[in-house]
Amino acid sequence: MKKKLLMLLLIFSMFFLVIGNVAATMNVIIITDPTGNDSNGAAAGSMSYAKNMFQSTFLMSKLHNYAILSGGEGSEELRLYSLVSAAITLSRGGTAAQAASVASSEDRILVGGSDIGIAIGGSFDAYVVEVEDNGDITVTPHAGGLTTLPQGKKGAIIHLRNSLGNPKYGTAPKVREETALNIGKMIRDGYSATTIMGDVFKEVSIDSGEEHGGGALNLITGVTTGDMFTPTELDSYGYPISQPYTKICPKCGWNIGYPAAEGYTTCPNDGTPLNIVYAYESLENAIYSSGNSTSVTVYSDMPGIPQTTTEIVKSSVKKNGYDTNAITDSINAAIRSGLLIGVNYVEPKDINVRKDLRAVGVYFTPLLEYRTSPPWHLPLNPFILTVMGNIQTVIGIILILLIVFRTMIIKSFQKK
Repeated sequence: MKKKLLMLLLIFSMFFLVIGNVAATMNVIIITDPTGNDSNGAAAGSMSYAKNMFQSTFLMSKLHNYAILSGGEGSEELRLYSLVSAAITLSRGGTAAQAASVASSEDRILVGGSDIGIAIGGSFDAYVVEVEDNGDITVTPHAGGLTTLPQGKKGAIIHLRNSLGNPKYGTAPKVREETALNIGKMIRDGYSATTIMGDVFKEVSIDSGEEHGGGALNLITGVTTGDMFTPTELDSYGYPISQPYTKICPKCGWNIGYPAAEGYTTCPNDGTPLNIVYAYESLENAIYSSGNSTSVTVYSDMPGIPQTTTEIVKSSVKKNGYDTNAITDSINAAIRSGLLIGVNYVEPKDINVRKDLRAVGVYFTPLLEYRTSPPWHLPLNPFILTVMGNIQTVIGIILILLIVFRTMIIKSFQKK
């Protein structure tokens, strides 16, 4: 385990050297079911106004159901060291508090899961939310050092600061407190962690301006938002969580992502007015799990593609099981019909199926030269096309000869 983590450290070191600053300014972990029985009972998320908010700003363990989120004003190398040190601590049986305590006064570690509680260490401005079984809510502010939500408790820890350059700079303290109070109320009222996470992203993105993904994950099932909201290019911003993300037909499910969605008001299939789905709603839908549902991760920088692909894959799995070829055929059929726009056809090698984890990964490649659909796949043998091409060439030559002979004959008659 330690060897794997050291290898991970090397990989992340190379990654951070390339992308530069990836510190989150909003980190949150929510636990509504400390027993781990509710498939939506624990969730984590990160977001920021800053650039380069890639999914790799935090680590998660699908085996042990915890996440480690990093941040702070220190160097990339310092945050990376703390991130991996926290992972090693947990792998050796350490507690959440021990893992978070590796952070320094210049960086931040937020770690948690339904089995270990939540802890935050290092440089932070956070609220700890604790909800008792009788409905009592305690919301306590903390700044720096180390603080925890004990194992077995319902609650959350949310950290929030404003990024330099954010037009809403200075709003973080008020939004941090209000969001923490709302988290407590929703936990008390019986909402699941994944549902609350969607509301947190909505409130923080709109009110504080720290709105770029980032993303979120379900700590019980391991379902994540993947690359839905992360930047598509280095040194660029992630998708604004407060903005519309897709338009969807409430009847047939046809949908299209922004910015292409701006050109549609009704469904092209039946004329039904399209509903606007905001990014924070898409985030909540992406990490929601219906018990034994399939976990689908879609790798594409095209907005709207992950949601549609997820439904297609789930439908295929329900009908044909975890059959790679069947999933491939279902996705390609959706591309041919126009349900998926802007991506190329997939092959079985592009589908990563883990039946033991009930998980499917789909890797799309974008279309070249600004195409909106892939080239047609004609059911003809290449040899036949070659023969047809040769025949066409021969016919063309014959037509040219006929024209020449026609001209010669006409001239001959004119001379006579």
